[in-house]
Amino acid sequence: MEFDEVIRRRRMVRNYRPDPVPAAALDRIVSAGLRAPSAGNSRGFGFVIVTDPGIRTAIADLADENQYISLGFDPWISRAPAHIVITVSEEAYRERYREPDKIGPTGEEIDWPVPYWWVDAGAALMGVLLAVVNEGLAAGFLGVHSVPELSTLLGLPNHHTPIGVVTVGYPLPDRRSGSLDRAPRSRASMVHRERWQT
Repeated sequence: MEFDEVIRRRRMVRNYRPDPVPAAALDRIVSAGLRAPSAGNSRGFGFVIVTDPGIRTAIADLADENQYISLGFDPWISRAPAHIVITVSEEAYRERYREPDKIGPTGEEIDWPVPYWWVDAGAALMGVLLAVVNEGLAAGFLGVHSVPELSTLLGLPNHHTPIGVVTVGYPLPDRRSGSLDRAPRSRASMVHRERWQT
């Protein structure tokens, strides 16, 4: 698939056929996420691929999917045949930036102006979302704020924080998010050249 088509087709899908996603496709998708940039080559992100129906149902329960269904939506999370949980370790970045080639001029860890572990996790997420489309599949993203206790359920190390769950599968028609009814911001209000001018 051409890159511009992948970009155009990327959207959040919240309804899937029950057909399993091939393991090789999931591996290629995660490999795309692993290609994300990483400050100082810290490589502090991780991925948990979940296809087990019991664990997927447990994730849906943590996210209170029944409440979501009661609003007239399809059973999005439990129906998705695969989940990819993306995690990041702030500790990995801090450790990397205490190494001799990254230490500050005064011998201290840098003062992080931006928490680049979140930036890199977002880049890994976008790599996963685009790779899903390239595989002829569909994806949705469930922010971790909606899934308390996800770390415990998946047995994540203490220093890894999940950013969310990417649901993956073959798409079915879905009820579009009400957020899409919101008037779009103009390109001119978001894209600027040389200087931000109002």
